[in-house]
Amino acid sequence: MTTTLPPSDVAALADRPIKETICLFDVDDTLTRPRQKASNEILLALKELRAKCAIGYVGGSDLTKQLEQLGPVTSMFDFCFAENGLTAFRLGQPLASNSFIQWLGEDKYQRLAKFCLKYISDLDGLPAMRGTFIEFRNGMVNVSPVGRNASQAEREEFSKYDKEKGVRKAFVEALRKEFPDLGLTFSIGGQISFDVFPTGWDKTYCLRHVEAEADTSKGRSGVHYKTIHFFGDKAYPGGNDWEIYDDERTVGHRVEGPEDTLRQLRELFDLQS
Repeated sequence: MTTTLPPSDVAALADRPIKETICLFDVDDTLTRPRQKASNEILLALKELRAKCAIGYVGGSDLTKQLEQLGPVTSMFDFCFAENGLTAFRLGQPLASNSFIQWLGEDKYQRLAKFCLKYISDLDGLPAMRGTFIEFRNGMVNVSPVGRNASQAEREEFSKYDKEKGVRKAFVEALRKEFPDLGLTFSIGGQISFDVFPTGWDKTYCLRHVEAEADTSKGRSGVHYKTIHFFGDKAYPGGNDWEIYDDERTVGHRVEGPEDTLRQLRELFDLQS
């Protein structure tokens, strides 16, 4: 099998100066502000870092949203893990994917969706309610009490309200009580929503692709990543970065926004950008 190579201006994975190290990043509030575009500072730092070691991102959103925020990700990163790695790219080439609906089944999914919509319809006092309360993705569903069509100002208003009232936390607790036997994980992330996916399909799912890089029989580079850095902001129990942050295979770094990510990268890797 032919080994895929990175762009011509980037060294092969096995030829990076710190070749047994990879840095993985959450997206919202780690590389960008929620649903906003990455700054030039972040993009330059990622380019400089990629010259030293492998880099990748792992986000809960679908690839389209990550393209909007980060740019042409499949050429910018060595590894792209959308939907926690259920949709994945290595050096611009797609890897095997998995399907939430095939795993759960239509009947159980409809029970879940109806419960969510009924729960949202009974919420009182929200600062706004817009469209797309359930977003169906390949590897999960995303549920938003305010709706994913909310404007940025409405997202920020809901986020403030949610911190005071615990709307998403209560919603997740109700789902756990209603569906204890479906094998689902409910993970709060971003400003306005939470993800629902099969247990084990959290952000640690992407690590199977990282570990597979050591297997040359699959056309991989043969690099064994002994150090896997992960940077994320929701690195606390119940947050959607917690499982990978806390995993024994990773070195977790909790950040407080893109500026803090830059600061930590400069300290760890002596970046000049």
